[in-house]
Amino acid sequence: MKDHDWSMFCKRINVSCSIADAYHAWSTRSGLEKWFLRKAEFKSKSGALRKPEEPLQIGDTYEWMWYGWSDDVVEHGEVLDANGKDFFRFSFGKAGIVSIKITSEHGETITELKQDNIPQDEESKIKFHLGCLEGWTFYLANLKSILQGGLDLRNKNLKIGQIINA
Repeated sequence: MKDHDWSMFCKRINVSCSIADAYHAWSTRSGLEKWFLRKAEFKSKSGALRKPEEPLQIGDTYEWMWYGWSDDVVEHGEVLDANGKDFFRFSFGKAGIVSIKITSEHGETITELKQDNIPQDEESKIKFHLGCLEGWTFYLANLKSILQGGLDLRNKNLKIGQIINA
């Protein structure tokens, strides 16, 4: 694994939906809360709280909480790019930068997630490279399930921990 690039990873998934629907799932509070987070609160540069269906904008800051985790597990970051159609990018705490690119390929909508700028120390390799890679793999599968009219696969029981879907 000496030649492995621990500073980034990229995952892709095909989803049977429109590019607009996939972008909405990433770029609104309501969209993110359907498949990813239990709380996705965004504030504009002026400090105004974004409404659930309001598109996120560059410079918005966020506070995120997950199902299966207590209220003291909170992620803060910033929207770095949001083009309103097929590209979304945000800071992801100490874990680096996450970019979402949505394209069409052979008649399918493809969501590509790239996490880069991951720190290179040994703890970050495990926590942010391997840990986030596992987490994003699950959440991308849940995104596909939700957008294709399927089940929400997240664990919503705080009493059950250390499982892949929380």
